[in-house]
Amino acid sequence: MLPREIIRRVREIQVQTGRQVADVLAGQYVSVFKGRGIEFDEVRPYVPGDDVRTIDWNVTARTGEPFVKRYVEERQLTLMVMADVSASQDFGSATRSKREATAELAALLAFSATRNDDKVGLALFHGGIDQYIPPRKGQKHSLRVVREVLAHGNVETKSGTTPAKRPRRWLPFGRRRAWLRTGRQATDVGGAMEFLMSVTSRKTVCFVISDFLDDGYLKAMQSANRKHDVIAVLITDPKEREIPNVGMVNVADPETGRVQRYDTGSVAFRDHVAAASEDRIDQLRRSFGSSGIDFIHIDASKSVVDPLVRFFRMRSRRMHR
Repeated sequence: MLPREIIRRVREIQVQTGRQVADVLAGQYVSVFKGRGIEFDEVRPYVPGDDVRTIDWNVTARTGEPFVKRYVEERQLTLMVMADVSASQDFGSATRSKREATAELAALLAFSATRNDDKVGLALFHGGIDQYIPPRKGQKHSLRVVREVLAHGNVETKSGTTPAKRPRRWLPFGRRRAWLRTGRQATDVGGAMEFLMSVTSRKTVCFVISDFLDDGYLKAMQSANRKHDVIAVLITDPKEREIPNVGMVNVADPETGRVQRYDTGSVAFRDHVAAASEDRIDQLRRSFGSSGIDFIHIDASKSVVDPLVRFFRMRSRRMHR
């Protein structure tokens, strides 16, 4: 049994995103993803005029008569949501955390897939794969996808309430996250991509939703993108670019345990962090773009729908050039 707060949030997301899917995304999803490929249907006897390149030589050898492969337009897609559930996703300076923004995006994608009779699956990852839900169809399954993103890391007590989380603060220095608490496992985006390649052989539309505070994952994403359609979705919070003045703080790197002291009252320091954060976003956009991987940037304090609609329109224009 999940905490009541999570159940309430799932219902809110269902109502909100369900309306947005119906009003905004209904045609966009279809135009971008549906009918973009063909899939094998059956083999049939060869008739004069058939393209010899479609001959199935294995069946032909077994039967002694020529057979050809028949293909049909791909009607059903498999959509995979790969969501980063590392500790940094709990951060939120506005009305919702990055995890909640991730859940809303997962809901939009899952309900769009359900509306078009497609399958949707989920993989939650940080240092490894925390949970995997194989792709299935149906609204009930889509609701489970949203619920699991929200519920990850929440443990209900015997009284039926969720224990209060200890406050966390962090500073986004360069590419690595730095927490005031230690002991968190590092995000492994590359490992998540390797898992995707191991669990599905059919071409999949894969949304990788993360803050990408990791290194060395681009090669794995490029490899996955050659077989699947990988879309990188960066989730950020405004306070990651605007460090508040909270005086002197001790900051520990969760991977090395190294502790450093910083003066957040320094204007030069805060400007440096803001510039480094903006540069990281631009660098991610360029790196994914040069690798042929589509990139979406979502601010957790703003609309999730608008960036997704812009992405769909961009893909649609590119397809019809």
